[in-house]
Amino acid sequence: MEKIPQNRTKWKIYEVIGVLIVFTALVLLFLAPDSLSQLFDTIIKEVTPVVVDTFLTSEVGIAVIVSVIIGRILERLGFTDGLIRLMVPIMQLFKINPAVIIPSAYNILGDINAAGKIAGPILVKAKATKAEQKIAVATMIQSPQSFATFVLGLIALSIFGINAFLLVLLSIFAPLILVPFILSRTIYRDTKKVTLHELPRFTPNTTFLNTTFSSAKEGTSLLLLVIIPAVTVIFILIGILKFSGVWDPIETSMASVFTLLSIEPVSGIVSFLIAPTLAVAQMGDFVTTIDPRLIVGGFVLANSGLPIYVIVGQIPATWAETSDLRELEVIYAALVGIVIRIATACVLGYFLTPFLVV
Repeated sequence: MEKIPQNRTKWKIYEVIGVLIVFTALVLLFLAPDSLSQLFDTIIKEVTPVVVDTFLTSEVGIAVIVSVIIGRILERLGFTDGLIRLMVPIMQLFKINPAVIIPSAYNILGDINAAGKIAGPILVKAKATKAEQKIAVATMIQSPQSFATFVLGLIALSIFGINAFLLVLLSIFAPLILVPFILSRTIYRDTKKVTLHELPRFTPNTTFLNTTFSSAKEGTSLLLLVIIPAVTVIFILIGILKFSGVWDPIETSMASVFTLLSIEPVSGIVSFLIAPTLAVAQMGDFVTTIDPRLIVGGFVLANSGLPIYVIVGQIPATWAETSDLRELEVIYAALVGIVIRIATACVLGYFLTPFLVV
């Protein structure tokens, strides 16, 4: 008789889970034969609108590809080296590698996925520590992941008679400096002072034709092989929660929390779960009797790295490929960033609004 390997004599936790899944499936097939098919149908209905309607057949998917192309062209034109020169004096005072600002800049000008694809290797090339790379991720979350979100948000602010200049200064540009400083003194302390002479040049020597076509292929690969799989996984989980009947109470609780945090609840939920661009576009349709502080909070939250599936799905998938960070480390850093962003929305909504309303 063949001897059973010793390591198979003891139960592992995943074996216990596997047996429970088998018995649960059998019970469901016996008591509710249609339940598994209904679960699968719920998941498909949850995933399809996002994957197909949002990323494959709408402007969002094309925007990802275009943003990578634009980002690579900017990089080829010396944008990265120019930004580094401007940031070195400030970051030297904080004793932080100036490359931590690069992802935020590419995020505002292009797309959050392109930012990771382009800026991740730049941070590695700049010899940023893992702590500095985490700071870069958390700081990137403070800026809008598309220029369209920023512009549509400005339009919504004008409808409600809210002065945008001070709000934009404090909510979008100030965090680029303040967040690295705060995080380097608290959570991520392994930073180092870097002079301009210690940094390599980041502008590639490729031809413009090669840059354009290779970046188009890179953007398509990013969309099909990284973003869509990550989004699919997240919305499968949401579909399971909906089938289980716990998703609606979660949404209701979210609305209450957003209102408490001085964030307009409808736009807050749309920003958090679907798309910040859609959230700020809808703000213009709200009645002007809404408390302005909720609009301010909603604007600040929308101009961030949300929705949540980007933070826990797309960003870690992209950064794990392009930086020294593991996926879990990226998720933690991104969550730190969104907590800071929510706190910023709350503080500015409550205390800055009286100075903004025209």
